[in-house]
Amino acid sequence: MGTHYFQFKQFTIYHDRCAMKVGTDGVLLGAWCNIPKNGNILDIGTGTGIIALMAAQRSSFSQVSIDAIEIDRDAYLQAKENISSSPWSNKIQVINCSLQEYAEMSETLYDHIVSNPPYFDNTLPPKSLSRQMARHTASLTYEEFVSNAVKLLKPEGHISVIYPADQDRQLTGIAVSNKLWVSRKVWVKGRPNVSPKRVLVEWGKSPVSYIEEELVIETAPLTYTPEYIALTKNFYLKM
Repeated sequence: MGTHYFQFKQFTIYHDRCAMKVGTDGVLLGAWCNIPKNGNILDIGTGTGIIALMAAQRSSFSQVSIDAIEIDRDAYLQAKENISSSPWSNKIQVINCSLQEYAEMSETLYDHIVSNPPYFDNTLPPKSLSRQMARHTASLTYEEFVSNAVKLLKPEGHISVIYPADQDRQLTGIAVSNKLWVSRKVWVKGRPNVSPKRVLVEWGKSPVSYIEEELVIETAPLTYTPEYIALTKNFYLKM
């Protein structure tokens, strides 16, 4: 990885002007979320544009369009540049606005919504205002995120998110209050014998049966599990 960019197999992400850099959370969600065979996707809080670009790569041979919204002006501009220099600039539209604004003005409903939402709900905000906007729920509470996402979702659509494991009860409660049901769930662990740090969750508008799964990232430093390699090998250069 360079200082200002991260090189993937089929695209490059520059993140020097973004509060949130390329990280494992975004890659996990971008690789894990279900991609519709046709239709449209909304990426909420696109940041560098990484999840939108991963979705575009995964839907290269299908008729899928992607809208990506970002409230921070610098991140929005950098996401536009990252997407413009990718092979899928014609599939992705980047919009500079908040989720609340977009939910009010958009006439589009989506087949799938993806987001790596803000999650410093119970900690002090980071010093950087941009980083605070990206990672602290002061600018977008979980309740606002879920309730506005639901407004933009088709009846048969799904929402995929990643968030800290210790906030699962809170997020599940908010989802239920907005008439959303879990359809997929994966607990993410850094190592086999540690507690999960993240949860990958997919919600839908109808109750379905599902099995909770577990994903371990590595067994030792830089020794990745077969499951993690299988999930991310189409993106990371050295997988």
